[in-house]
Amino acid sequence: MSAPKVVVVHERFTEVGGSENVVEQLSIEWPTAEVHVPIARSQGIPRGLSMPPYTGRLNRLYRWLGQGSYAPLLPLLPMSFRHLRLPAADVVLISHHAFATQAVFATDARAIAYVHSPARWAWDPQLRAGEAGGRLGGLALAALAVRTRREELAAAPRLARIVANSSAVAERIQRCWGREAQVVHPPVDTEYYTPDRSVEREDFFLLAGRMVPYKRPDLAVRAAREADVPLVVVGEGRFLQHCKKLAGPRTTFLGRVPDAELRDLHRRSRALLMPGVEDFGIVPVEAMACGSPVIALNEGGAVDSVVPGVTGEMVVPGTDEVVIEGFVDALRSFRPGACDPAAVRKHAELFSRAAFRANMRRVVNEVAGQPV
Repeated sequence: MSAPKVVVVHERFTEVGGSENVVEQLSIEWPTAEVHVPIARSQGIPRGLSMPPYTGRLNRLYRWLGQGSYAPLLPLLPMSFRHLRLPAADVVLISHHAFATQAVFATDARAIAYVHSPARWAWDPQLRAGEAGGRLGGLALAALAVRTRREELAAAPRLARIVANSSAVAERIQRCWGREAQVVHPPVDTEYYTPDRSVEREDFFLLAGRMVPYKRPDLAVRAAREADVPLVVVGEGRFLQHCKKLAGPRTTFLGRVPDAELRDLHRRSRALLMPGVEDFGIVPVEAMACGSPVIALNEGGAVDSVVPGVTGEMVVPGTDEVVIEGFVDALRSFRPGACDPAAVRKHAELFSRAAFRANMRRVVNEVAGQPV
């Protein structure tokens, strides 16, 4: 029996992040699969794609706009997905976090949605606050949110299978779409992020990632100040200056650093801090792949990736003050060697790129009626 013919659809290639890494691994698993996106620019295309992506008609307008912000194109994206010219296939794999499930209307093939999340800004009004300029911008975004929720709900029943990137996202899919989803965790580069036995752990904790409000770096910075422990902060973003004002004298801000330097910090830090709620959270698994424990909020993707007492510690969710108090206690009581680096590393390997590809191959074969 021949392997199923697969086509991949993705939201957009405007910058390379976690969802683009997912598509890259899908392309590696199915190297003959065409990858279709409405808009793309060269710096947003992952290097590992087996062939250049196919873009929709909307990409001409994106180029005319200078390939900068895609925000003006948001109202046009759902229809662009519906009019993608997809080839005949056994399975269409859709990488979704806003509009991509609309591609289910562009094919007669069985469609699988790998969902990074239902469009969070459409379902959560708090995430829309402050994102649009002025009252008119806010009204426009609210109207688009209503339309996006309606379109996601229209597409959901037509999907042959829904795959979530974490248990937290699976619960959100059930709540928003009324559909069950199986969980396949996203790929983490455990081949690059590795331990180094020649490097000794040093006396500092690490906070890494974009400095944006929803990741709550302010909570980790305040906790480190109150616990009077050294903290190294890696990352940039609009919340950075606010965090600097909250920091104590033992907190150091490095800004954005090369991957090699981040890996070195993971290898040397006592533990990584994860104070925010992530859909999954790639950085904590990268830390664990280096043998570094993680101190995380017991919510969101961390519930799937962090094993208390084995790969790190969990902090009970609550108000800001409750969370800060929990991190302060964890920072003060955390001892070097509390977690076996070998066990931490072994756990991280469950989230490897190879594991992701194998899990997705099983899903596709099941949907296509092929041997698993």
